[in-house]
This record gives sequence, C-alpha cells and structure tokens, in this order.
Amino acid sequence: MRVLIAPDCYGDSLTAVEAAQSIAAGWGRARPSDELVLAPQSDGGPGFIGVLASRLGEVRRTRVSGPLTDVVDAEWVYDRATSTAYIECAQACGLTLLGGPPTADTAIAAHSRGVGQLVEAALDAGADTIVVGLGGSSCTDGGRGLIEALGGLAQARDKMAGVELIVASDVEHPLLGPMGAARIFGPQKGADPATVEILEQRMTAWAAKLDTLAPASVSPLPGAGAAGGLGAALLALGGRRESGAAVIAEYTGLARDIAAADMIVTGEGRFDDQSLHGKVVSALAGGARAWGIPVLVLAGQVTLEPAVLDEAGITAAHAIADYAGSVQVAIDDAANQLTGLAHRTAAGLAG
Repeated sequence: MRVLIAPDCYGDSLTAVEAAQSIAAGWGRARPSDELVLAPQSDGGPGFIGVLASRLGEVRRTRVSGPLTDVVDAEWVYDRATSTAYIECAQACGLTLLGGPPTADTAIAAHSRGVGQLVEAALDAGADTIVVGLGGSSCTDGGRGLIEALGGLAQARDKMAGVELIVASDVEHPLLGPMGAARIFGPQKGADPATVEILEQRMTAWAAKLDTLAPASVSPLPGAGAAGGLGAALLALGGRRESGAAVIAEYTGLARDIAAADMIVTGEGRFDDQSLHGKVVSALAGGARAWGIPVLVLAGQVTLEPAVLDEAGITAAHAIADYAGSVQVAIDDAANQLTGLAHRTAAGLAG
C-alpha cells in the first residue's frame, strides 16, 4: 500500500517535517511493506520554509532584524529554475523569537523590519516572484517595519514594480475593526485591552498611508490583518492573496501525490472545526474525495464528532493526548507519542 504522510505542524511541539518523520517511523515498524511518501504541509505559518526546503529549492540564510532589538539568522528558499523566493515571516518576527512569553510591552515594540530585509534579499538574488508565508508573528505593526526596511512607501512601491508578490495565508481577517489584527490576534501576542486600543489606533493611522500605494483601501480586504497586518502592507505593494495550504500544495505537487496514494495520513496540533475551513486537513480531504482515498488524522487533540468527520471525508481521527494519557505528555514528548500512535493505528489496519 502506498501511504502519503502529509501532516501540518503540531503547534510548537513538532514541525511538519518532524511530524512526518515521526509518523513514518511508527507506521513503518507496523507495516514495513507499505511504501511511505513523506509530504509535510503548511498553511503559510511557522514551518512554511521547512516544508518547502524538504521538497524544492535552495535554502539561504540572511541575518536580519528580529522582532525586538536582536538580530536573527532567517532561512528562506530560492528556486533558481523559476526565479522564485519563498519567505516565512515567522523566521524574522515570530513569537518564538521574543526570548520569552509575549507581554504588553513586546506587543507594542515588536516589528516586521526583518521581513522587509528578507524581501530585499530576495530582490537582490534576482527573484521575479516572491511568496511570503504569513502566520505566527509577534508584531502588530501593519507591516510598517517591512515598508521602512524597503526604504519607505515610495521606494518600496518602486522596488516591487514588476515583481509577482504572493501573500500566502489562510487568515481572512481585515486589518482594522472588531475582526481586525489588533482585536482578534493582539491578545495572543501579549496585548491587554488598553494595548489593543493603542495598536488599533496606530494601525488606523498607518492604514491611511498604505492606501496611498493602492488603487483602493487595503484595510478591509480579506487577509489584510494576517500576521499583525503584514498582509495589508503586502497587498498595498501589489500582492495577491492565496491560501497558504494551496500554495504549498501547488509548489510541492500535492495533487500528484494524492492521486498516486492508497491512503493519506495527516494531522496537526488541534483538530477542530477550524481545521475544516481552508486548513491543511480539509485541503487533503477534498483532494482525496475525488479519488475515493481514505484519510486518517493523527492530531494532538481531536474535538470533532464522528458524524462531522464523515461529512468532511475523514475516515478516522485519533488523538495523541488520548494515546499518551494526557495533553501535557502529548506536548512534552510529542515525537515519541506520535510515533507510538502511528504504530498502533497502522497495526490496527486490516490487510
């Protein structure tokens, strides 16, 4: 049996690449005659570059500004054959780069300057197309840092002229308002209610400046609020928003892998209702449905009922937390527990 192993990342516990390796290790021990095809996935957030690096292109490292005062070594991928650069914003301004838990102070101070420096590096390399994966950011600056790193509004616009810019994100939130970047995602980045209002006011003023770059206001556009408003800046520079999961699927040949599979095994940190709306698992289930291929989900936690799974085209879903005996063990020993769950799941299959 040909088994396509295509998980997303498992929060901060496992990257998609690590998860695919863990699943393959357990599955292979239980069913050594199966042919295992590893195809880790991403929706544009943390792990975006790791997934691409495992399938195509050349990994490059550029020293850029981190989200606060430190500098970081950020990885990106350059595909010479297509002159396409792939950038992950979390490599330059991710929450994990704060050096500790997010606070109200870091929510105010964090910036996206390093992402702009990565874009500059891609331009210097001769990229005609730049794909920016959005997600996992610590900043809520509306992409102001990115624009400033490119020399300011006018220079940024001139530098990006003639470059195809793809905004890879599954976040549909606008920049401002009750469903915007500050009010929805600010608290996840350490912002208390007072700080959320400061961020909202700051981005409202910045949005007016961004609008001078675009034919129409970018702040209401779906995805403008992604990655603390980085989406808005990229859209103002002429970017085109695409589903992060779809971008990965296209550039790694996922449709071809699905068509050749007899079974698909996927997973993520928490398999819930959000997973069925534009996320990796739903994309895989949709692709598998046309071929009648069974889809198994091995997730950190599973909150969906069997009837919902059946409607979504998921054959079965198993939780690492249930296998491990607790959520904490599932997080602390994620790789081993996922390997064990994969082994048990594969061993339970008939044939």
